[in-house]
Amino acid sequence: MSTTARKPVLVSAARTPVGKFNGALKTVDPLDLGGAAVAEVMRSSGEIVLDHVIMANIVQAGNGQNPARSAGLRGGVETTVPAITLNNVCLASMYAAGMASNLIKSGEMDAAIVGGFDSMSRAPHAVQLRQARAVGDEPAVDLLMKDGLWCAVSDSGMGPIADRANADIGISRAAQDEYAVESHRRAHSATEAGRLADEIVALNELATDEGIRHDSSTDRLQRLRPAFTEGGTVTAGNASQMSDAGSAGLIMTEALAQAHGLEPIVEFVGTSTVAGPDPSLHLKPASAARKLLEKTGLHVSDIGLWEVNEAFAGVALATAHDLEVDLGIVNVNGGAISIGHPLGASGFRITMSLAFEMRRRGVDHGIATMCGGGGQGQAILLRLR
Repeated sequence: MSTTARKPVLVSAARTPVGKFNGALKTVDPLDLGGAAVAEVMRSSGEIVLDHVIMANIVQAGNGQNPARSAGLRGGVETTVPAITLNNVCLASMYAAGMASNLIKSGEMDAAIVGGFDSMSRAPHAVQLRQARAVGDEPAVDLLMKDGLWCAVSDSGMGPIADRANADIGISRAAQDEYAVESHRRAHSATEAGRLADEIVALNELATDEGIRHDSSTDRLQRLRPAFTEGGTVTAGNASQMSDAGSAGLIMTEALAQAHGLEPIVEFVGTSTVAGPDPSLHLKPASAARKLLEKTGLHVSDIGLWEVNEAFAGVALATAHDLEVDLGIVNVNGGAISIGHPLGASGFRITMSLAFEMRRRGVDHGIATMCGGGGQGQAILLRLR
């Protein structure tokens, strides 16, 4: 095939509603969350022969061997299709899309299901019994904290890391609270207008995103106490919500899409990943995006829409400031502060949200970028087809 024919394109994408921590989806198996998103993608894509399933799952304990394979099978993928589960924390489902697009460009595959899923509500606790004391209690380890919310590189919680970065960069509590209110306002507006419904496959337990607060206000947020450190500026109101959800998409060669009469939404142009030198989060999305722009020969001014995962309000604010991007084109339908941050599902959720909004607005280029535990960053560049 020609280089043009091997362009990786997104032809279908879907996600479940995002459930609040211990909310409406607390009884739903995370494999079923991933499976529901996959099933909707398969339903809307017709008879496509898949080469692979590449999905993220971060809090994997108790989900069985290779959770991506199980989620794919629950979504209707044939048992003859291989699968791999990715985990580089928050980046993982965006990384899945980047991995699939690169393998398609190289000729290793023609079509793949990508995405991710997590139920933070159902994250188990673990007790080490095989080496336990003969007599006495044995402490339980919260695997949501251990595997999802605790930086293994610095042996620190993500919240204190964010507080330090806010102080170092000079991001005020007021700016974070104002940003958080705007995230809820945009997400509520997008819900009311039906824009988020374009992404969502409703579940019996939940039909729309559960965490969006239409009545959020700076007055309310200002009354919240610092969540992590004394005198810190990160609160429960200006940080991402713990959540449950699944997201999935189908990426294939443009030639295959044309052969099956499928209309591409966007092309995956390129991807980049950065790490370190420190475990901080705030400037990693900007660093990944800048690296990606340099690789592709584009400039910040060429990008008409941005998605920056709102792990914390400070991350989005730092990214926009560092890249000199107008916040008016960042997370136009809200982000993780309002919608939620279901770990393994988040990277692809913001990628597909960007793709759909690019199509609505006729925007030629968009970038989704995010930070990840351990001081990493990921960015992916989309072009409208």
